[in-house]
Amino acid sequence: MERLESNLNKKSRIGILGGTFDPAHKGHLVISKKAIKKFKLKKVIWAITAKNPFKKKSQTSISDRIMGCKKIIRSYNLIKVKFYERTIKSNKTIDLINHLKKNTKSQIFFLMGADNLINFHKWHKWKLISQKCKILVFDRHGYKKKSLNSVSFKRLNGKNFNFIKFNKVNISSSQLRKI
Repeated sequence: MERLESNLNKKSRIGILGGTFDPAHKGHLVISKKAIKKFKLKKVIWAITAKNPFKKKSQTSISDRIMGCKKIIRSYNLIKVKFYERTIKSNKTIDLINHLKKNTKSQIFFLMGADNLINFHKWHKWKLISQKCKILVFDRHGYKKKSLNSVSFKRLNGKNFNFIKFNKVNISSSQLRKI
């Protein structure tokens, strides 16, 4: 699945890591840095959502989550923190991708954890997302087998998904909220 690297074109490349970032943590930073280095991305945008449609409403304000993200990335200027929902009037990933493609003319790389691939087929216009951008899947402890057997991975025959090998960080926002 490392075939993606040889097919990169000369177009500017940006990564998107979407989520509630409740809270942001070292794992987000590690996968962002890995994507920048491995795929020669110009930048990675941490696209914060007010509410993930698959999770409970966050107890932390959007402004506090943005500040938390900025604190983690403060010394890494290739990662930007953005809240697009007011601008694009949507929290749908496809709408964000369409907005970025229209306004930046960049090749989009969408970063996700393997746990998200398991339910990717439930996302709004998920097939279109997979056609409009390269999807970089970062394994999370205990999720690789389930993600490879997921509806979306099987229906798309694994096309446009690239599993990234990296030194995993065994942490999640869910775990941090429990502390």
